[in-house]
Amino acid sequence: MELIKLKTNKVFKQLETSTAKIVVQQGGTRSGKTFNILLWIIFSYCERNEGKIITICRKSFPALRGTVMRDFFQIIKDHEIYTEEAHSKTANEYTINKNTIEFISLDMPQKIRGRKRDLLFANEANELTQEDWTQLLFRTNEKVILDYNPSEEFHWIYDQVLPRKDVDFFQTTYKDNPFLGDVIKEEIERLRGVDENYWRVYGLGERGTARSLVYTFTTCKEIPTEAKLVSYGLDFGYSSDPTSLVRTYLLEDNMYVDELLYRTGMTNQDIANEMKVLGLDRSNEIYADSAEPKSIEEIYRMGWNVKPTIKGSINIGIDIIRRYKLHATESSFNLIKELRNYKYIEDKNGHMTNKPVDNFNHALDALRYSVVNKISQSHLGRYSFR
Repeated sequence: MELIKLKTNKVFKQLETSTAKIVVQQGGTRSGKTFNILLWIIFSYCERNEGKIITICRKSFPALRGTVMRDFFQIIKDHEIYTEEAHSKTANEYTINKNTIEFISLDMPQKIRGRKRDLLFANEANELTQEDWTQLLFRTNEKVILDYNPSEEFHWIYDQVLPRKDVDFFQTTYKDNPFLGDVIKEEIERLRGVDENYWRVYGLGERGTARSLVYTFTTCKEIPTEAKLVSYGLDFGYSSDPTSLVRTYLLEDNMYVDELLYRTGMTNQDIANEMKVLGLDRSNEIYADSAEPKSIEEIYRMGWNVKPTIKGSINIGIDIIRRYKLHATESSFNLIKELRNYKYIEDKNGHMTNKPVDNFNHALDALRYSVVNKISQSHLGRYSFR
Protein backbone atom coordinates (compact mmCIF):
# COMPACT_ATOMS: atom_id res chain seq x y z
CA MET A 1 0.00 0.00 0.00
CA GLU A 2 2.30 2.75 -1.23
CA LEU A 3 0.75 6.22 -1.04
CA ILE A 4 2.57 7.36 -4.17
CA LYS A 5 0.36 5.08 -6.29
CA LEU A 6 -2.88 6.58 -5.00
CA LYS A 7 -4.91 9.10 -6.98
CA THR A 8 -5.94 11.59 -4.31
CA ASN A 9 -7.10 15.19 -4.14
CA LYS A 10 -6.76 17.96 -1.57
CA VAL A 11 -9.17 16.27 0.88
CA PHE A 12 -6.63 13.50 1.43
CA LYS A 13 -3.85 16.04 1.97
CA GLN A 14 -5.97 18.02 4.43
CA LEU A 15 -6.51 14.91 6.54
CA GLU A 16 -2.79 14.13 6.42
CA THR A 17 -1.83 17.52 7.83
CA SER A 18 -4.69 18.16 10.28
CA THR A 19 -3.98 17.61 13.99
CA ALA A 20 -7.46 18.68 15.14
CA LYS A 21 -9.74 16.26 16.96
CA ILE A 22 -12.60 17.05 14.59
CA VAL A 23 -12.20 17.51 10.84
CA VAL A 24 -15.21 18.94 8.98
CA GLN A 25 -15.34 18.43 5.21
CA GLN A 26 -18.11 20.61 3.82
CA GLY A 27 -18.48 20.70 0.09
CA GLY A 28 -20.41 20.62 -3.10
CA THR A 29 -21.36 17.55 -5.08
CA ARG A 30 -18.64 15.36 -6.61
CA SER A 31 -15.79 17.12 -4.81
CA GLY A 32 -14.30 13.76 -3.84
CA LYS A 33 -14.89 14.22 -0.09
CA THR A 34 -16.13 10.76 0.77
CA PHE A 35 -13.84 8.89 -1.61
CA ASN A 36 -10.69 10.61 -0.35
CA ILE A 37 -11.68 10.22 3.29
CA LEU A 38 -11.95 6.48 2.67
CA LEU A 39 -8.59 6.45 0.89
CA TRP A 40 -7.03 8.18 3.89
CA ILE A 41 -8.58 5.74 6.36
CA ILE A 42 -7.47 2.69 4.36
CA PHE A 43 -4.03 3.71 3.15
CA SER A 44 -2.83 6.18 5.76
CA TYR A 45 -4.54 5.69 9.12
CA CYS A 46 -4.65 1.90 8.93
CA GLU A 47 -1.09 1.77 7.59
CA ARG A 48 0.24 3.76 10.56
CA ASN A 49 -1.81 2.04 13.26
CA GLU A 50 -2.69 -1.40 14.59
CA GLY A 51 -5.50 -2.56 16.84
CA LYS A 52 -7.69 0.50 16.31
CA ILE A 53 -11.49 0.57 16.10
CA ILE A 54 -12.77 2.66 13.19
CA THR A 55 -16.46 3.42 12.81
CA ILE A 56 -17.99 4.53 9.51
CA CYS A 57 -21.62 5.55 9.94
CA ARG A 58 -24.63 7.07 8.27
CA LYS A 59 -28.20 7.72 9.39
CA SER A 60 -29.81 4.61 7.88
CA PHE A 61 -28.32 1.26 6.95
CA PRO A 62 -29.72 1.16 3.38
CA ALA A 63 -28.09 4.54 2.73
CA LEU A 64 -24.84 3.36 4.34
CA ARG A 65 -24.77 0.15 2.31
CA GLY A 66 -25.59 1.86 -0.97
CA THR A 67 -23.01 4.65 -0.73
CA VAL A 68 -19.99 4.84 1.57
CA MET A 69 -19.89 1.10 2.35
CA ARG A 70 -20.05 0.24 -1.35
CA ASP A 71 -17.29 2.75 -2.11
CA PHE A 72 -15.07 1.32 0.63
CA PHE A 73 -15.20 -2.22 -0.72
CA GLN A 74 -14.81 -1.03 -4.30
CA ILE A 75 -11.61 0.79 -3.31
CA ILE A 76 -10.01 -2.19 -1.60
CA LYS A 77 -11.01 -4.50 -4.45
CA ASP A 78 -9.67 -2.11 -7.08
CA HIS A 79 -6.35 -1.97 -5.21
CA GLU A 80 -6.37 -5.78 -4.86
CA ILE A 81 -6.13 -5.86 -1.08
CA TYR A 82 -9.56 -7.40 -0.40
CA THR A 83 -9.67 -10.83 1.22
CA GLU A 84 -12.69 -12.87 2.30
CA GLU A 85 -10.95 -13.79 5.57
CA ALA A 86 -10.81 -10.15 6.63
CA HIS A 87 -14.49 -9.50 5.87
CA SER A 88 -17.14 -10.29 8.48
CA LYS A 89 -20.32 -9.87 6.46
CA THR A 90 -22.65 -10.67 9.35
CA ALA A 91 -21.05 -8.00 11.57
CA ASN A 92 -20.43 -5.58 8.67
CA GLU A 93 -16.76 -5.33 9.61
CA TYR A 94 -13.47 -5.46 7.77
CA THR A 95 -9.96 -5.84 9.19
CA ILE A 96 -6.91 -4.02 7.81
CA ASN A 97 -3.53 -4.31 9.55
CA LYS A 98 -5.26 -5.55 12.74
CA ASN A 99 -7.55 -2.50 12.70
CA THR A 100 -11.30 -3.18 12.76
CA ILE A 101 -13.45 -1.06 10.46
CA GLU A 102 -17.12 -1.32 11.40
CA PHE A 103 -20.08 0.01 9.42
CA ILE A 104 -23.04 1.11 11.52
CA SER A 105 -26.18 3.15 11.05
CA LEU A 106 -27.99 5.35 13.50
CA ASP A 107 -31.02 3.06 13.36
CA MET A 108 -28.87 0.54 15.29
CA PRO A 109 -28.95 2.08 18.82
CA GLN A 110 -27.07 -0.82 20.38
CA LYS A 111 -24.13 0.02 18.12
CA ILE A 112 -24.22 3.73 18.92
CA ARG A 113 -24.15 3.12 22.65
CA GLY A 114 -21.83 0.15 22.38
CA ARG A 115 -18.07 -0.10 22.44
CA LYS A 116 -15.79 2.89 22.13
CA ARG A 117 -13.89 3.67 18.97
CA ASP A 118 -10.69 5.44 18.04
CA LEU A 119 -11.72 7.02 14.74
CA LEU A 120 -15.21 8.03 13.59
CA PHE A 121 -16.26 8.94 10.06
CA ALA A 122 -19.83 10.29 9.87
CA ASN A 123 -20.84 10.35 6.22
CA GLU A 124 -23.57 12.85 5.24
CA ALA A 125 -23.41 14.09 8.83
CA ASN A 126 -26.18 16.64 8.34
CA GLU A 127 -28.63 13.70 8.31
CA LEU A 128 -27.82 13.03 11.98
CA THR A 129 -29.57 14.59 14.96
CA GLN A 130 -27.66 16.44 17.64
CA GLU A 131 -28.35 13.54 20.01
CA ASP A 132 -26.85 11.12 17.47
CA TRP A 133 -23.76 13.32 17.32
CA THR A 134 -23.45 13.56 21.09
CA GLN A 135 -23.64 9.79 21.59
CA LEU A 136 -21.06 9.14 18.86
CA LEU A 137 -18.66 11.83 20.07
CA PHE A 138 -18.72 10.64 23.68
CA ARG A 139 -17.49 7.22 22.56
CA THR A 140 -14.73 8.36 20.19
CA ASN A 141 -11.22 8.54 21.66
CA GLU A 142 -9.08 10.10 18.94
CA LYS A 143 -10.48 11.69 15.80
CA VAL A 144 -13.80 12.50 14.15
CA ILE A 145 -14.37 13.24 10.47
CA LEU A 146 -17.65 14.71 9.20
CA ASP A 147 -18.64 15.26 5.59
CA TYR A 148 -21.80 16.74 4.09
CA ASN A 149 -23.37 18.94 1.40
CA PRO A 150 -24.57 22.09 3.25
CA SER A 151 -28.13 22.04 1.93
CA GLU A 152 -29.71 23.29 5.18
CA GLU A 153 -29.84 26.95 6.08
CA PHE A 154 -29.70 26.17 9.81
CA HIS A 155 -28.12 23.12 11.40
CA TRP A 156 -26.56 21.97 14.67
CA ILE A 157 -23.25 21.40 12.87
CA TYR A 158 -22.99 25.13 12.20
CA ASP A 159 -23.88 26.05 15.79
CA GLN A 160 -22.36 23.26 17.88
CA VAL A 161 -19.40 21.93 15.91
CA LEU A 162 -17.83 24.60 13.70
CA PRO A 163 -17.25 27.15 16.53
CA ARG A 164 -15.18 24.64 18.58
CA LYS A 165 -11.47 25.34 18.93
CA ASP A 166 -10.54 21.70 18.22
CA VAL A 167 -12.11 21.76 14.71
CA ASP A 168 -10.44 22.06 11.32
CA PHE A 169 -12.96 23.21 8.69
CA PHE A 170 -12.39 22.58 4.98
CA GLN A 171 -14.60 23.46 2.03
CA THR A 172 -14.23 21.84 -1.40
CA THR A 173 -16.03 21.86 -4.74
CA TYR A 174 -16.11 19.80 -7.90
CA LYS A 175 -13.18 21.91 -9.13
CA ASP A 176 -11.02 20.27 -6.46
CA ASN A 177 -11.61 16.84 -8.02
CA PRO A 178 -9.14 16.47 -10.92
CA PHE A 179 -10.56 13.06 -11.86
CA LEU A 180 -14.08 14.28 -12.64
CA GLY A 181 -15.20 13.88 -16.26
CA ASP A 182 -16.26 16.81 -18.43
CA VAL A 183 -19.85 15.56 -18.74
CA ILE A 184 -20.35 15.62 -14.97
CA LYS A 185 -18.67 19.04 -14.69
CA GLU A 186 -21.01 20.45 -17.33
CA GLU A 187 -24.03 19.00 -15.51
CA ILE A 188 -22.97 20.62 -12.24
CA GLU A 189 -22.23 23.96 -13.90
CA ARG A 190 -25.68 23.86 -15.48
CA LEU A 191 -27.04 24.53 -11.98
CA ARG A 192 -25.66 28.07 -12.19
CA GLY A 193 -28.37 28.98 -14.66
CA VAL A 194 -31.08 26.77 -13.19
CA ASP A 195 -31.26 27.73 -9.53
CA GLU A 196 -29.08 30.02 -7.45
CA ASN A 197 -29.52 28.01 -4.26
CA TYR A 198 -28.64 24.67 -5.88
CA TRP A 199 -25.57 26.25 -7.44
CA ARG A 200 -24.55 27.69 -4.07
CA VAL A 201 -24.85 24.32 -2.30
CA TYR A 202 -23.87 21.76 -4.90
CA GLY A 203 -21.62 23.89 -7.08
CA LEU A 204 -19.84 26.12 -4.56
CA GLY A 205 -20.23 24.03 -1.41
CA GLU A 206 -21.78 26.93 0.51
CA ARG A 207 -24.75 26.89 2.84
CA GLY A 208 -28.14 26.77 1.21
CA THR A 209 -31.62 27.70 2.20
CA ALA A 210 -34.60 25.46 2.86
CA ARG A 211 -37.12 27.98 1.53
CA SER A 212 -39.56 27.03 -1.19
CA LEU A 213 -39.44 23.26 -0.72
CA VAL A 214 -42.21 21.56 -2.69
CA TYR A 215 -43.01 18.79 -0.19
CA THR A 216 -42.97 18.20 3.54
CA PHE A 217 -42.58 14.60 4.66
CA THR A 218 -41.63 12.21 7.42
CA THR A 219 -39.86 8.86 7.26
CA CYS A 220 -41.20 5.46 8.30
CA LYS A 221 -39.53 2.10 8.79
CA GLU A 222 -41.99 0.26 6.54
CA ILE A 223 -45.33 0.53 4.77
CA PRO A 224 -48.27 -0.23 7.12
CA THR A 225 -49.81 -3.59 6.27
CA GLU A 226 -53.29 -2.06 6.03
CA ALA A 227 -52.22 0.54 3.45
CA LYS A 228 -53.60 0.03 -0.07
CA LEU A 229 -51.27 -0.10 -3.08
CA VAL A 230 -51.99 2.69 -5.56
CA SER A 231 -49.54 1.75 -8.33
CA TYR A 232 -45.89 1.84 -9.40
CA GLY A 233 -44.19 4.81 -11.05
CA LEU A 234 -41.25 4.61 -13.47
CA ASP A 235 -39.03 7.48 -14.61
CA PHE A 236 -36.55 6.69 -17.37
CA GLY A 237 -32.92 7.76 -17.31
CA TYR A 238 -29.63 6.49 -18.60
CA SER A 239 -26.24 8.24 -18.43
CA SER A 240 -26.32 11.20 -16.04
CA ASP A 241 -29.94 10.74 -14.91
CA PRO A 242 -30.97 7.60 -13.02
CA THR A 243 -33.85 5.32 -13.87
CA SER A 244 -36.19 5.41 -10.88
CA LEU A 245 -38.99 3.05 -9.83
CA VAL A 246 -41.22 3.62 -6.79
CA ARG A 247 -44.42 2.20 -5.42
CA THR A 248 -47.08 4.24 -3.63
CA TYR A 249 -49.69 3.35 -1.02
CA LEU A 250 -52.61 5.16 0.63
CA LEU A 251 -54.03 4.82 4.11
CA GLU A 252 -56.73 7.38 4.93
CA ASP A 253 -54.99 10.79 4.75
CA ASN A 254 -51.51 9.28 4.51
CA MET A 255 -49.47 8.54 1.40
CA TYR A 256 -46.52 6.15 1.64
CA VAL A 257 -43.81 5.83 -0.98
CA ASP A 258 -41.08 3.22 -1.28
CA GLU A 259 -38.05 3.51 -3.57
CA LEU A 260 -37.33 0.27 -5.46
CA LEU A 261 -34.78 1.33 -8.09
CA TYR A 262 -32.50 4.33 -8.60
CA ARG A 263 -29.65 3.60 -10.99
CA THR A 264 -27.92 5.01 -14.05
CA GLY A 265 -26.86 3.11 -17.17
CA MET A 266 -29.96 0.91 -17.34
CA THR A 267 -31.30 -0.29 -20.69
CA ASN A 268 -34.93 -1.31 -21.09
CA GLN A 269 -33.86 -4.94 -20.82
CA ASP A 270 -32.05 -4.12 -17.56
CA ILE A 271 -35.20 -2.47 -16.22
CA ALA A 272 -37.30 -5.52 -17.11
CA ASN A 273 -34.78 -7.83 -15.44
CA GLU A 274 -34.79 -5.69 -12.30
CA MET A 275 -38.58 -5.82 -12.15
CA LYS A 276 -38.35 -9.60 -12.20
CA VAL A 277 -35.85 -9.55 -9.35
CA LEU A 278 -38.17 -7.27 -7.39
CA GLY A 279 -41.00 -9.78 -7.77
CA LEU A 280 -43.27 -7.69 -9.98
CA ASP A 281 -45.62 -9.40 -12.41
CA ARG A 282 -48.21 -8.57 -15.07
CA SER A 283 -50.81 -7.69 -12.43
CA ASN A 284 -48.77 -4.71 -11.23
CA GLU A 285 -49.70 -1.45 -12.92
CA ILE A 286 -46.62 0.64 -13.71
CA TYR A 287 -47.07 4.20 -14.96
CA ALA A 288 -44.17 5.75 -16.84
CA ASP A 289 -43.26 9.01 -18.53
CA SER A 290 -45.55 9.42 -21.57
CA ALA A 291 -42.69 11.19 -23.38
CA GLU A 292 -40.98 7.77 -23.74
CA PRO A 293 -43.53 5.76 -25.81
CA LYS A 294 -40.88 3.57 -27.44
CA SER A 295 -39.43 2.44 -24.10
CA ILE A 296 -42.91 1.88 -22.66
CA GLU A 297 -43.91 -0.29 -25.61
CA GLU A 298 -40.67 -2.26 -25.52
CA ILE A 299 -40.95 -3.10 -21.82
CA TYR A 300 -44.67 -3.86 -22.28
CA ARG A 301 -43.79 -6.42 -24.97
CA MET A 302 -41.38 -8.03 -22.52
CA GLY A 303 -44.39 -8.87 -20.34
CA TRP A 304 -44.76 -5.95 -17.93
CA ASN A 305 -47.89 -3.89 -17.41
CA VAL A 306 -46.27 -0.54 -18.22
CA LYS A 307 -48.57 2.31 -19.25
CA PRO A 308 -48.00 5.96 -20.17
CA THR A 309 -48.99 8.46 -17.53
CA ILE A 310 -51.57 11.04 -18.51
CA LYS A 311 -50.17 14.22 -19.98
CA GLY A 312 -50.74 17.41 -18.07
CA SER A 313 -49.31 19.95 -15.72
CA ILE A 314 -46.64 18.86 -13.27
CA ASN A 315 -48.49 20.92 -10.70
CA ILE A 316 -51.55 18.67 -10.93
CA GLY A 317 -49.51 15.71 -9.69
CA ILE A 318 -47.79 17.82 -7.04
CA ASP A 319 -51.16 19.07 -5.83
CA ILE A 320 -52.48 15.52 -5.50
CA ILE A 321 -49.46 14.45 -3.43
CA ARG A 322 -49.54 17.52 -1.21
CA ARG A 323 -53.09 16.77 -0.12
CA TYR A 324 -51.77 13.82 1.85
CA LYS A 325 -49.36 13.43 4.71
CA LEU A 326 -46.36 12.09 2.84
CA HIS A 327 -44.16 9.33 4.32
CA ALA A 328 -41.02 7.87 2.72
CA THR A 329 -39.55 4.57 3.88
CA GLU A 330 -36.17 4.93 5.60
CA SER A 331 -34.57 2.71 2.95
CA SER A 332 -35.54 5.19 0.19
CA PHE A 333 -32.42 7.29 0.65
CA ASN A 334 -32.31 8.71 -2.91
CA LEU A 335 -35.96 9.65 -2.73
CA ILE A 336 -35.39 11.27 0.67
CA LYS A 337 -32.50 13.29 -0.71
CA GLU A 338 -34.74 14.54 -3.51
CA LEU A 339 -37.51 15.45 -1.06
CA ARG A 340 -35.02 17.52 0.91
CA ASN A 341 -33.92 19.40 -2.19
CA TYR A 342 -36.87 19.65 -4.60
CA LYS A 343 -38.05 23.26 -4.51
CA TYR A 344 -39.90 25.95 -6.34
CA ILE A 345 -37.99 28.45 -8.47
CA GLU A 346 -37.56 31.86 -6.88
CA ASP A 347 -37.63 34.97 -9.05
CA LYS A 348 -34.92 37.64 -9.07
CA ASN A 349 -36.57 39.32 -6.08
CA GLY A 350 -36.54 36.13 -4.01
CA HIS A 351 -40.28 35.51 -4.42
CA MET A 352 -41.45 31.93 -4.85
CA THR A 353 -43.01 30.97 -8.18
CA ASN A 354 -45.31 27.98 -8.76
CA LYS A 355 -42.80 26.26 -11.03
CA PRO A 356 -40.48 23.63 -9.49
CA VAL A 357 -36.82 23.46 -10.44
CA ASP A 358 -36.08 20.66 -12.93
CA ASN A 359 -33.60 18.92 -10.62
CA PHE A 360 -33.70 16.40 -7.76
CA ASN A 361 -36.88 15.01 -9.29
CA HIS A 362 -36.22 11.55 -10.76
CA ALA A 363 -37.79 9.49 -7.96
CA LEU A 364 -40.28 12.30 -7.37
CA ASP A 365 -41.37 12.24 -11.00
CA ALA A 366 -41.88 8.50 -10.63
CA LEU A 367 -43.95 9.19 -7.50
CA ARG A 368 -46.05 11.67 -9.43
CA TYR A 369 -46.61 9.19 -12.29
CA SER A 370 -47.75 6.56 -9.79
CA VAL A 371 -50.61 8.66 -8.43
CA VAL A 372 -51.78 11.09 -11.11
CA ASN A 373 -53.48 8.32 -13.14
CA LYS A 374 -55.01 6.56 -10.15
CA ILE A 375 -56.24 9.34 -7.88
CA SER A 376 -58.78 11.86 -9.11
CA GLN A 377 -59.91 15.16 -7.64
CA SER A 378 -63.52 15.52 -6.52
CA HIS A 379 -65.56 18.69 -6.09
CA LEU A 380 -64.76 18.88 -2.38
CA GLY A 381 -61.02 18.79 -2.80
CA ARG A 382 -60.76 15.17 -1.60
CA TYR A 383 -59.30 12.43 -3.71
CA SER A 384 -60.52 8.95 -4.49
CA PHE A 385 -59.24 5.95 -6.39
CA ARG A 386 -60.20 5.68 -10.03
